[in-house]
Amino acid sequence: MTDITTEPRTDNGADHDDDHDLETGTSVSGIDRDAIYAAILGTWPELRERGREISAMPEFWRDDSLNMPEHRKRVFEQMHKLVEVGTPKLAFPKSVGGHENHGGNLAVFEQLLLADPSLQIKSGVQYGLFGSAIMHLGTEVHHKRWLPGVIDLSIPGAFAMTESGHGSNVAALATTATYDESTEEWVINTPFRNAWKDYLGNAAKDGVAAVVFAQLITKGVNHGVHAFYVPIRDGEGNFLEGVGGDDDGVKGGLNGIDNGRLHFTNVRIPRDYLLNRYGSVEPDGTYSSPIESPGRRFFVMTGTLVQGRVSLDGSAAVAQQASLQIAVTYANQRRQFDNTRSGRETVLLDYGRHQRRLIPRIATAFAATFAHDELLREFDAVFSGAGDTPERRADLETLAAALKPLSTWQAMDTMQEAREACGGAGFLAENRIVGLHHDFDVYTTFEGDNNVLHQLVGKRLLDDYAAKFKGVDARGQARIVAGQVAGKAFREIGLARLGGTVGDLGNSARSVGWLREPENQRELLEARVEEVIAEIGMELGKVAKASPAEQNDVFNANQDKLIRAARAYAELTQWDAFTRKLETFDAGSETHRVMTWLRDLFGLSLIERDLQWYLLAGRLTTRRARLVTGYIDRLIQRLRPLSQELVDTFGYSNEQLRAKISNGQELERQEEANAHYVALRESGEEPQDEREIYRLKRGSRR
Repeated sequence: MTDITTEPRTDNGADHDDDHDLETGTSVSGIDRDAIYAAILGTWPELRERGREISAMPEFWRDDSLNMPEHRKRVFEQMHKLVEVGTPKLAFPKSVGGHENHGGNLAVFEQLLLADPSLQIKSGVQYGLFGSAIMHLGTEVHHKRWLPGVIDLSIPGAFAMTESGHGSNVAALATTATYDESTEEWVINTPFRNAWKDYLGNAAKDGVAAVVFAQLITKGVNHGVHAFYVPIRDGEGNFLEGVGGDDDGVKGGLNGIDNGRLHFTNVRIPRDYLLNRYGSVEPDGTYSSPIESPGRRFFVMTGTLVQGRVSLDGSAAVAQQASLQIAVTYANQRRQFDNTRSGRETVLLDYGRHQRRLIPRIATAFAATFAHDELLREFDAVFSGAGDTPERRADLETLAAALKPLSTWQAMDTMQEAREACGGAGFLAENRIVGLHHDFDVYTTFEGDNNVLHQLVGKRLLDDYAAKFKGVDARGQARIVAGQVAGKAFREIGLARLGGTVGDLGNSARSVGWLREPENQRELLEARVEEVIAEIGMELGKVAKASPAEQNDVFNANQDKLIRAARAYAELTQWDAFTRKLETFDAGSETHRVMTWLRDLFGLSLIERDLQWYLLAGRLTTRRARLVTGYIDRLIQRLRPLSQELVDTFGYSNEQLRAKISNGQELERQEEANAHYVALRESGEEPQDEREIYRLKRGSRR
């Protein structure tokens, strides 16, 4: 058994070699699968493998034969088995028996997706939300009082933030916690139906306590949202006085989790049940906080819970890897149509369309995986204290808000394509993809709706754009804007396109070479962010002194554009991470060459998707735009023979995937069928094909 206290490793990579010419026709073989697997495992390889070991244990597997109550019971029993394994201790303070290994904890957690997503998310509720809220928002008193019970599961708990009427808008939560000086107690209320806490794991059945987020009111002043520890059930499983709730019932997935609603009517808790790291109340009701600004205090408190977004980003990479390993393995074994009249039907992945469906998504999975490892390292640096500064926390929150939406969308897209690429077999529960797809669907909503998170990223990008004008007088601002407008006009009137066309005229190889250069790929991907943000920034600048309503109208008119720019920023982040990861492979090796092709395929696929924008913006000539698709096709052809090796480097065993179509059965069936027809032909007993008779007749008539 792997030691769960293992420290993260440090990779010292070789220099990067950009020479990846496809013109030479060099045969690619002998990639170093161990090196790629090491890159997949990332910074905490031992703990990530430990998570994989757990997901391969039958006692942690999802049982599709169970109904919802049985599934919930099994998952809660599996939670106790996780306690026995010891992994829940990883992130918690050493003072309560933990290991304070924040990055390693998530490396294990992300792999639990392949055991049962319900188990993964229920453990995430218990340890990553309920327990983390106590750890990060409480003080040493709270840690010693409650965290041991959180870890050993004697205190199963809910994370009561979301309300029926308020999800992403946490600052507007309607639940109140009003301080009663006469009894030194908090009085918790959900004043109307939309204030009920909703969609909460552990709320419908198992939870005995909840961390409740409510508006803190004392001495007639609302100090904003704070977190409170609130007991909700007695030892018999009955709601305590003033607490009520409902079961959310059957969901689109994750039915092993007892999601439910909670409501509170004059529920009283002691004064020190306020998790008061960032805000305290004295017995007389006086409020104090180490952070004077209410707005900044709110963002610091909610920012401590960023690990949920980080872990979902990693889970999305796992979902992409697993579904592709299943689908590509099947596509390399399943056969359809004897197109060459060779006596054998064609392997699915030999069809160009099938290659287009799956191989670019392999590149995307690698990009998502490498970007996540960088995000996880940054998360660990901040939460371990090694690099905890306000600037790094802000950057971490932005990065997590950028990558979690992108990778969960990518995972949903990849799983759907993989499911379809496996045909009817992909729709069978025994082949995992459809079940993973259903369970994973809500990950796009967990820890913040994806579109809302990308809007937050877009606002950060706008803030960075506005910072260019800070301290600049009106004349200087005019020069900046004029320069941007002039550059935009230069591209729009076609001069840039004309010059590019002349330079490319009659030389396709030169254009392809230009597209291959990483600095050119990056410049194109970067433009998709910077130019759009500049356009929005200038539009907002025009109404800077207008009424709030007018400003909101302009912002709303640009909202969709802003969210698309944020997605482009996240994609650029993944491309950058992939490029940095190339430095860890031996320069000039076949492995480096192939991984560079994958990086190029990822970047150029993004550019191909937005070709219309690049043409209209004058960022690409028509010649280069036409060659993007052709070059992508050539990359796919080069990568096709390596497709199985590449997905095998993800490293999942049959016990982890548990998909019958990828465990060798399909290959056995295909070989059995082929042997049957070969024997039939050799015996001379093969019936004559009527179509051959018909063709011979037609030939004789001519």
